Amino acid sequence: MGRKYLNQFTENENVDEVLLGGGKQLRPNRSGNLYLQLTLSDKTGSVNAMQWNANQGTYDAFENGDYLRVQGKTQFFNGNLQIIVQKLTVVDAANIDESDFVQLGNEDIGKLLVQLRQFIDSIENQILKQLATLYLEDKTLVDKLCKAPAGVKNHHAYHGGLLDHIVHLMRLVDAVVPLYPQVNRDLLLMGVFLHDLSKTTELLFERSFEYSDEGQLIGHLVQGVELLQSKITEFNSTAEQEFPATLALHLKHLIISHHGQYEFGSPKLPMTLEAITLHHLDNLDAKIFAFTNCIEQNQQSNPGDNWTPYQPSLGRKIYRGPIE
Repeated sequence: MGRKYLNQFTENENVDEVLLGGGKQLRPNRSGNLYLQLTLSDKTGSVNAMQWNANQGTYDAFENGDYLRVQGKTQFFNGNLQIIVQKLTVVDAANIDESDFVQLGNEDIGKLLVQLRQFIDSIENQILKQLATLYLEDKTLVDKLCKAPAGVKNHHAYHGGLLDHIVHLMRLVDAVVPLYPQVNRDLLLMGVFLHDLSKTTELLFERSFEYSDEGQLIGHLVQGVELLQSKITEFNSTAEQEFPATLALHLKHLIISHHGQYEFGSPKLPMTLEAITLHHLDNLDAKIFAFTNCIEQNQQSNPGDNWTPYQPSLGRKIYRGPIE
């Protein structure tokens, strides 16, 4: 009998599967008793999990990124499935089928990387193309880009998700710019390429997905500007001309404003055509992915229901019934 994936579980089901552990925390409840909180995942998604009556030994028994045999029971909490763990046992990674945990294979990553390079080659502004080439010649950066998720949980949260998101946005650029020729395609493509690129250092993703210390303390917006400045310095040391200051300013603005609102972490609101376009395309891709992922994850658990449970991260239920 094959394994059961997380998106196939419903409420009040017994769990006895190998899952990937991460984000572990030892926390006190209201009575001061300790419990273990962690995230468990496979290729279909991730869920929160708790083990009651835990202690330091429970916490130290495994590391983030370990494969764990999880025995417990499912329940819904605030509309989301979670697992109440009874027992966790570390499983040797040599005995694991990676296809149960990785959503994009090497072939998919290779195709996405080719498409990314094709979009960069299509940039007509030679200065921007030279700058982009410096990024693509950075082997360490590209290797991380091929593995990084776009988010820890909801936003393209799978290996290769960041590359998938960037390429998808570049396709959106070519769908939208012909309708709005006043938007500079070259600048917008560069904004798409750079806007989340420093998630390669903001996040840890060898196995489980977590924030690095630098990601927690600084974040990918500031990291992105720092990386851009280092590449501009490299450009100035190798090219026959200085990188234009105004163009650098536009690129930095695209990076720091793409979240679109102060409450979403942008230190500046979008103030250029390219910046507001980038924000809305980025938000569109992330939201459609989140809605689709939510619908697909609930399709197995509630096949006869026209609605998903309430989704706290989206602030609503999602309709998934018939159109006609």
